[in-house]
Amino acid sequence: MQQRVKVLSCTEDGMAQVACLRQSACSGDCHKCSGCGAVEQTMVFTAHNPIGAKPGELVIVESETGPVLKAAAVLYLMPLFLFITGYLVGMQWSLGGLIGALAFALSILLVVLYDRFVMKKKNTVYTII
Repeated sequence: MQQRVKVLSCTEDGMAQVACLRQSACSGDCHKCSGCGAVEQTMVFTAHNPIGAKPGELVIVESETGPVLKAAAVLYLMPLFLFITGYLVGMQWSLGGLIGALAFALSILLVVLYDRFVMKKKNTVYTII
């Protein structure tokens, strides 16, 4: 996964502090549709700097795709899978909707716990290319 960032500062150990403008899914064109009014956020993070980029330069940062795909699977596929499984199991006892809803609620709890785990671990590695 690649994105364009601006180098804020560099350290002597080969790392750089970089900033990325995080936009909404609609590309921030809210003035065109008077839509959601989403606020743009600046994300600041540390990246390996093997090319020796200097502060103020625009560079491309690359990260591993695996953690992003794993998070997407946990966020989107697990709730859907647990809801459908709970519904089908619940159909055996005429409680499909209730058991499906409980399974979905359980999946949301698991997603929140996974998010907290990932935030503590912080295993995503960024590299300036």
